[in-house]
Amino acid sequence: MTIDIADLPAGRISFSPSPLAELSMALHALSQPAHHPGLTSWTTATSAALDPCLADRLLEAEFLWRSSFSDIFMAFAGVPGGTGLPGATLAEELDVLDGMDDERFVMSALEHCSLARYDAGLPSPLKDPAARARALEAAAARGPRQLDFSARLLDDTAAVRVWLRRLLEECDAAFFAETWRRVQPQQAADARHKTLVLHRKGLAAALKEVSAALRVDEAGTVITADKMVNGTATATDPAVGEGLVFVPTHFGWPHLLVLHAPGWRPVVHYPLASPSAELAAGAGSVDLLQRRMEALAHPMRMRLCRSLARAPYTTGELANVYGITAPEVSRHLSVLKKAGLLRTHRQGRYVQHQLDLSIVARIGSDFIEGILR
Repeated sequence: MTIDIADLPAGRISFSPSPLAELSMALHALSQPAHHPGLTSWTTATSAALDPCLADRLLEAEFLWRSSFSDIFMAFAGVPGGTGLPGATLAEELDVLDGMDDERFVMSALEHCSLARYDAGLPSPLKDPAARARALEAAAARGPRQLDFSARLLDDTAAVRVWLRRLLEECDAAFFAETWRRVQPQQAADARHKTLVLHRKGLAAALKEVSAALRVDEAGTVITADKMVNGTATATDPAVGEGLVFVPTHFGWPHLLVLHAPGWRPVVHYPLASPSAELAAGAGSVDLLQRRMEALAHPMRMRLCRSLARAPYTTGELANVYGITAPEVSRHLSVLKKAGLLRTHRQGRYVQHQLDLSIVARIGSDFIEGILR
């Protein structure tokens, strides 16, 4: 995932909390508690306290935040001519959402049925019968709730917009206002700190503090997010206005979201912290994770690992045990070593190899974080 920031003035890179984006993350955590084991106490208590009627209405719209995050929760980035920055309050951000035109609102809300593939120039399901049919067919495949919501959205967009705002306002009254009062000060402090780092140490240093999955090229023209998804965005699109916003979240880990829709300013929605600082620091790139899984998947390397997991061995010892040549063993060990899975040390004139069990044990959690990032 890349963001083109060539010729973007430094003053147009911002760090700012967003109450509406945080509400979407809170709703996601409530609908997918397994993604967020560190929030178990909050999700359990909040779900138990929800009014049953509100809980039922949330089920009607949960596909807006359950498996994907609709861009409507970052409306500030999608209104041409706007400031491009989040509002200070949820009401302000909902007002910005109300100002979004129906075409953009519908395309964003229908992300749950894969209508919005982030291709420029897609026909509008509000005007094109074929596009409408495709949207409803995709929604039907996702389930009856998605189909019902999509049909209502296309038939009476204005009514659905009123319904959704009222639903989010009820969430605010039920649990989010208190949650936001608790988390907003830390998010504001984090935004101020990273802004200071950006101004004093530069973008590379600021990105390093945001996430190990972010980096900028030496020329300072392209930001890359290490995610299992392909996409591009530009922070200097004249049609919507220049700017790049980083939005912190307390509820996001392990998700690192990058809004990259055509005609929208790019946004990076980043978690403030992971459940384990050591895990976050040790998490590797997607490429490294792939190399480790491929290294372990080979039948002979799996057999070698059986021995290497129990004790250190030399190349010659492994060749004798498994009946293959020493050069073959060396080639397999080289693959494991390049993947960072072996510890090697010298014992006199012998070089011994052993599997690093702590790294192997972390592959499962690294895989989960990588695919959810």
